[in-house]
Amino acid sequence: MDSIFGLALENLLSPVILFFVLGFAAAMARSDLAVPEAIAKGLSLYLLLAIGFKGGVSVSEHGVDAGLIIAIIAGVILSFLLPLIAFALLRVITELSVTDAAAVAAHYGSVSIVTFVAASSVLTSAGIVFEGYMVAVAAAMEAPAILSALWLVARAGAARPASGVDSNLLREILLNGSIVLLVGAFAIGVITGVPGMAKIEAFIVAPFLGILCLFLLDMGLVAGRGLRQTRGLLRPKLILFGVLMPLTGACIGMLTGLLIGLSPGGLMLMMTLSASASYIAVPAAMRVALPEANPAIYLTLALGVTFPFNLVLGIPIYLAVAQAVSGGV
Repeated sequence: MDSIFGLALENLLSPVILFFVLGFAAAMARSDLAVPEAIAKGLSLYLLLAIGFKGGVSVSEHGVDAGLIIAIIAGVILSFLLPLIAFALLRVITELSVTDAAAVAAHYGSVSIVTFVAASSVLTSAGIVFEGYMVAVAAAMEAPAILSALWLVARAGAARPASGVDSNLLREILLNGSIVLLVGAFAIGVITGVPGMAKIEAFIVAPFLGILCLFLLDMGLVAGRGLRQTRGLLRPKLILFGVLMPLTGACIGMLTGLLIGLSPGGLMLMMTLSASASYIAVPAAMRVALPEANPAIYLTLALGVTFPFNLVLGIPIYLAVAQAVSGGV
């Protein structure tokens, strides 16, 4: 137990986490510190490109096998099932309407790519290898949760999804910029392999952690300002959900990862994906599918509560637990 907490503390004090804390604290203190929007978008594009390309190169080296296919199937199933658990938990401990609860639940079945990037960088910094195809698993887990949320609303009969699962919604989900870039960079990495990496390694590898620190400084500012502005809206029970659901998802992800035989690094990433909450793709889809749902609730909960929790405490804990249960060092 001491080793778990020691490892968690070590990762908690990494530059990546501390820059997020700096941004969050600056926002809560009402500092005028800011990252220009255009620069912040450029940083996110770089991170998605880098993590997707490196994952594709890893798959090129490893090859497509049963492990890759099983992991993707497992991720899709998790993305379908986690919203059902989140919805049930919300209905028990909060007073949210069916529509709002379903919209929130969709975020907790989908994934936060930024959280995944942060977790993979922690593994890389610690010298822990992981399955490169986990990038493909992350991409596969984006959309199924949205379908689960629409099913929950339709089943309850509380509100009719504005457009159902039509072409506009599918386009919103599948052509979301972050997904297109992540999957596209992954495919390019698979095609070009190690020779391709050798040509752009100076751009993909060396600057990665520094750019991630700057990006997470901005994310800390965004999360802190959102939480400060909606402080009265997020009642204690909702905040409790924002912490309890990631831990629940991480436990389910851990069991799934152990079942399919992931390495300690891969297990930690599966836990992180299952614990994260989308704040990019799903909010865009909810605006189309469930316009009655309150974005101030689902977006602030995902970005202002769960994202900071995962980044500051969750990732170190998931790594420590993954190593403990899988016998990793």
